[in-house]
Amino acid sequence: MSRVIAIANQKGGVGKTTSAVNLAAGLADQDKKVLVVDLDPQVSLTLCMGFREPDKLDHSITEVISAVVNDDELPEGFGIIRVRDNLDLLPSNINLSAAEVSLVNAMSRELVLRTYMEQIRSQYDYVLIDCMPSLGILTVNAHACADSVLVPVQAAYLPVKGLQQLIKTTYTVKRRLNNNLSIEGILFTMVDRRTVYAKEIVSEVNEVYGKSIPIFPIEIPMSVRASETSQMAKTIYDYDPKGKAASAYSELTREVLEHGC
Repeated sequence: MSRVIAIANQKGGVGKTTSAVNLAAGLADQDKKVLVVDLDPQVSLTLCMGFREPDKLDHSITEVISAVVNDDELPEGFGIIRVRDNLDLLPSNINLSAAEVSLVNAMSRELVLRTYMEQIRSQYDYVLIDCMPSLGILTVNAHACADSVLVPVQAAYLPVKGLQQLIKTTYTVKRRLNNNLSIEGILFTMVDRRTVYAKEIVSEVNEVYGKSIPIFPIEIPMSVRASETSQMAKTIYDYDPKGKAASAYSELTREVLEHGC
């Protein structure tokens, strides 16, 4: 059975795209067929996948949204790019910002992405949607078509402060648009366990949310090598396979696979 996971946090710079890239690669390495969807006009995921000039690509998620809104038929595999074995990408470009504006007046605007996802999800074991850092209509679309939401959170005050609003949005979508939606888990990223501050933040989140929301036992450590992967357009497994971040993302992959069993 295929699973759609939205990777979301309205706070930028929390390792959301890095987590999407490395989780996708980890699942693909486990012989799972994976599609990653770049639902962010900043095109970070597309760039991380090695496509340095996304605006020159023939098609993107922007054209997919436009076609669904206009009730146009989409050819099979439209816009999807093969990255490597078991891993495909539906890229983004800057025009996605305009598509977001056009959704405001669209019929069933929150369900546009779900319409498309229902056509393609059976072709994959996992679909990972890298959401933009906001709780706008595109992120709501991702929630409306997902089975679960994975929430990367940096172990710092401001990213944690935004958790409450994201969780509220998730449960609102669950109540009104997608009864099957759940929270995959809160994933701590960029954790420096050498500092008392990081330990206190992790402890506080576990205390406040741990009884009602899953929190991944694995933490993604602070890693310069991991931050460099975006610029190099490589996964952590290719760039620093023996590092702590690679080990942590491998563990995250196992957790996600076990949750889907």
